[in-house]
Amino acid sequence: MKGYIALGISIMSEVFGTTMLKMSEGLTKPFPSIGVIIGFGLSFYCLSLCLQTVPLSLAYAIWSGVGTALTALIGILLWEDPFNFMTFAGLILIIGGVFLLNFSNRTGKGANSSN
Repeated sequence: MKGYIALGISIMSEVFGTTMLKMSEGLTKPFPSIGVIIGFGLSFYCLSLCLQTVPLSLAYAIWSGVGTALTALIGILLWEDPFNFMTFAGLILIIGGVFLLNFSNRTGKGANSSN
């Protein structure tokens, strides 16, 4: 459970860092630029903690998939990025892919299971 809490913090930190990256305007604004460093630093630290208990393939799939979906939603809500059927379908496919990886990890034999 600790691994998934660390993963959640890692995802939120990565989304924060990415949002600050947009706001930093090419790292020219000091406060958002500091937010980029803090966000990504905390994200990778928490991801490393997560990997102590969660398999790499699952953790990275969740981290990148959920992070991408949340970042896309923030872009749509804050910066009026385009939202259409293709955007919707892409988000659904990302979420579905994360679900399938999670499900396959629970039902199949992983590297950490005993024979």
